[in-house]
Amino acid sequence: MEQIAVTINGKLRKGLVEPRTLLVHFLREQLNLTGTHIGCDTSQCGACTVLIDGKPTFSCTTMASEAAGKKVATIEGLADGEKLHAVQQAFCDALAYQCGYCTPGMIMASVALLEQTPKPSDEEISKALNGHLCRCCGYVNIVEAVRRASTELSRR
Repeated sequence: MEQIAVTINGKLRKGLVEPRTLLVHFLREQLNLTGTHIGCDTSQCGACTVLIDGKPTFSCTTMASEAAGKKVATIEGLADGEKLHAVQQAFCDALAYQCGYCTPGMIMASVALLEQTPKPSDEEISKALNGHLCRCCGYVNIVEAVRRASTELSRR
């Protein structure tokens, strides 16, 4: 076991982990941050996406110890109290979800995209969401949600 310290959603969090502990399990089981979903365990679906130092990362294939000393953002850290982040609100407004299982990962990847590319093209949106699978609603509304969030964020 090793002690790790990770800044998660702006708060320093510590925990004991085995060397084989995946970041997704550390988040869900030790920190009770269950918004990060476990889908495929092989980096194929994107449901487990978090941001590590601003970069979208599949937490199902990242060791918890790799996050030590870094900043991790999860879906739980996006909203400001009751006010949703612009990307979260856009996903709601555009009906860019159905079962919602893939939604946290899609939102986290979209947040990272919009931080780097405030006005992305549809091609850039598709590229940023490559590796994120939605089995329910398709991608038209998801791309629309990212466009809406881009517009909203540019007004701020």
